[in-house]
Amino acid sequence: MVPLIGPLIGMSVDALKTALAEAGVPAKAVAMRRSQLWNWVYGHGAREFSAMTNLAKDFRAAMADAFDLARPAVVTEQVSTDGTRKWLLRGADGHEFETVYIPEPGRGTLCVSSQVGCTLNCHFCHTGTQAWVRNLTPAEIVGQVMVARDALGDWPSTAPGRRITNVVMMGMGEPLYNFDAVKQALAIVADGDALAVSKRRVTVSTSGVVPMIKRAGEEIGAALAISLHAVRDDLRDVLVPLNKKYPIAALLDACRSYPGASNSRRITFEYVMLKGVNDSLAEARDLVRLLAKIPAKINLIPFNPWPGSPYECSDWAQIEKFAEVVNAAGYASPVRTPRGRDILAACGQLKSASVKLRASERS
Repeated sequence: MVPLIGPLIGMSVDALKTALAEAGVPAKAVAMRRSQLWNWVYGHGAREFSAMTNLAKDFRAAMADAFDLARPAVVTEQVSTDGTRKWLLRGADGHEFETVYIPEPGRGTLCVSSQVGCTLNCHFCHTGTQAWVRNLTPAEIVGQVMVARDALGDWPSTAPGRRITNVVMMGMGEPLYNFDAVKQALAIVADGDALAVSKRRVTVSTSGVVPMIKRAGEEIGAALAISLHAVRDDLRDVLVPLNKKYPIAALLDACRSYPGASNSRRITFEYVMLKGVNDSLAEARDLVRLLAKIPAKINLIPFNPWPGSPYECSDWAQIEKFAEVVNAAGYASPVRTPRGRDILAACGQLKSASVKLRASERS
């Protein structure tokens, strides 16, 4: 019997090759065995080594002794009246996090978390009221996609008509504060021989961790989304406190030099519509001026209420007027249709029931 090495899900290609060698696979067979396991686990969603029927029984038994194929545990699954699904998931240590599937005609988007809780405390965001507990591992990030595919019957990965076509790192947490795990996980998500989501359909959202933005473009290569939400530093300091460290001018400079940004691959600027706070037409005109010379689209997000929130959603008529100003300047400015509000699955509403760690326990 070979010793237990640990979780296979989330391992990089190179790490899996090394682990297979440690598990006793002959050097000349490592590449082949890695490819076979990769296909079964990510291509077909195998949950047990016994399901890998074209592999020898003794090899399957050895792999079962060496590796764990467990996904995060599903604590609850909720389905909205509009078809949105939300899963509360639990890691091996008992901490919980959420992922959301949003179906639309011809596509389906999976909103994936990167952390348990969040460090940023954005004032309009329910997740921001939950203290940061820890970063998610590559296995837990990849595992969210696999759990959703299990529930949706979305295997094999390369089958036509898949329901999950887009993956967005817009769930709980700040992805660029968990850079290495997000990078490793998204490499598997976008691998044509693994979860096979086109890299052009993978998006990383950030509240503005300026020093990591260029690196994200170079090393992850996903589409970029910026949680902007204000056109003045004094207001953004309140809504997105990270702005005190990386103000708007520095953030937009980083966006102008984002690797791969172009008119065919625009940066998305997310702007939550808060009644009487950031929704004036003067602010719409300032927004247009701020984004000059950035290949951009502006995603207007009606505020999604949550218990205890100090904000209200802008009136629909005001949102439409705001959008008209942005559209007239030549920017695509879709208004995001609220989805999953009845199960607190909409943008800014995610929050798990995990126990918060004291600051002294986070090191």
